[in-house]
Amino acid sequence: MLLIPAIDLKAGQCVRLRQGDMNDVTVFSDDPVAVAARWVEAGARRLHIVDLDGAAEGEPVNAEVIHRIAEQYPDLPIQVGGGIRTEDTVEVYIQAGVRYVIIGTRAVNEPHFISDLCAEFPTHVIIGLDARDGKVATEGWSKLGRHDAIDMARHFQSDGVEAIIYTDIARDGMLRGVNIEATLQLAEAVNIPVIAAGGIRNIDNVKKLAALSGAGIVGAITGRAIYEGTLDFAEGQRAADEIAGRGAFGL
Repeated sequence: MLLIPAIDLKAGQCVRLRQGDMNDVTVFSDDPVAVAARWVEAGARRLHIVDLDGAAEGEPVNAEVIHRIAEQYPDLPIQVGGGIRTEDTVEVYIQAGVRYVIIGTRAVNEPHFISDLCAEFPTHVIIGLDARDGKVATEGWSKLGRHDAIDMARHFQSDGVEAIIYTDIARDGMLRGVNIEATLQLAEAVNIPVIAAGGIRNIDNVKKLAALSGAGIVGAITGRAIYEGTLDFAEGQRAADEIAGRGAFGL
C-alpha cells in the first residue's frame, strides 16, 4: 500500500486546511518544490498535489508550481486535483508530466464528462469523492449534495476511471483517524483501486489501512500528520510495505 504525501497549494505556499475550510489555514512552507523533495527523499513513490485556489476558482491557479514539481521529478507518479474542469486543463497537466488528474466537482455535476475524459485520456483519470455521512460534497467541499458516494463510485467505474480517492471531509485535517468503515465499504463495492484520505494521525492508522490492502485499498494520502510530526513518513511507508506484503487482512 502506498503512503502518499499531500502537498496542498494556496497562493503558492504549502498549506493544510481543517475540514476544507479556506479560512482555517496552516502554512507549512513557502517552497512547495522543496517540500516535494523532502518527501521524495523520505521514500515517497507518489505525490498528491491539490490546487486549493483552483478548486475554489474552478480553474488552475497554482499550475506553475505544479509544473515545476513535475519537471523536477519526471519519473515520479504525481496526481493533481483542484480546478480541473476542462479537457484542455487535463491535456496541459499531462503534457507537463503529471501522471493522474483528479476530477471532483465536475464529475459529480456532469457525469458524462468523465466518460468522455476516460476515452480521451485513458489510464490518467482519478475521481475524487469527498463525502460526509456517505453523501458527496462539491465546490471545494462548500456544497453537500444528495448523491450517494457508493452509487457514484460504481458509475465512474463503468466509465473506466483508474481509481477513486475517498475523503471523509469531517475528518480531513483533524487527525482523528481515517473513517476505515466507510472506506472499506466503498472499496468492497467496486472493482477499481480505492485511495483513502482524510484524518490519518499516526502509524497505527497506517497499519490498519495496510491490513485492508487485499480489499482494494491501495493507498492512503497523508497531510497534516507528516507535517506536524505525529507520523514519520518513512516509518509509515515501511510499516505499510511490511503489512501489505504479508497479505494481512481484517485488522
